[in-house]
Amino acid sequence: MPFAAITYDIKAGYEKEITEIFTGFRRVGSPVVKGDGGEESARILSTAVFIRDDTMVRVIEYEGDLRAIARHMAVQPGVREVEEKLAPYLTRPRATDTVEGFIATFERSLLTCMAQMSVRDAPRPSTS
Repeated sequence: MPFAAITYDIKAGYEKEITEIFTGFRRVGSPVVKGDGGEESARILSTAVFIRDDTMVRVIEYEGDLRAIARHMAVQPGVREVEEKLAPYLTRPRATDTVEGFIATFERSLLTCMAQMSVRDAPRPSTS
């Protein structure tokens, strides 16, 4: 399962306030992301948020189409609420108030994955 990481440029010294924003986060209704025809196109498996100084990173573990996940996240009330509450703490504004703006910001904030390893990907040892 791949991981994606997106960055946020934040004002240093507001870790407590930003942590409080995520403490009340409203999760998405379903981890399943539907395509245009109603078929499952992706699945969000887990997320995590990390912060230090002036950088915050959101990590997403997923299956399927990452662009579909960005599109799905763009319309989730909890995600929109967090983006709005984060705005005063950003050093670089994020144009996430439209689906198109959210997707463009998501793609621009995406870190390049250099390596990924999981015990799930390792060959199982022989039991004979």
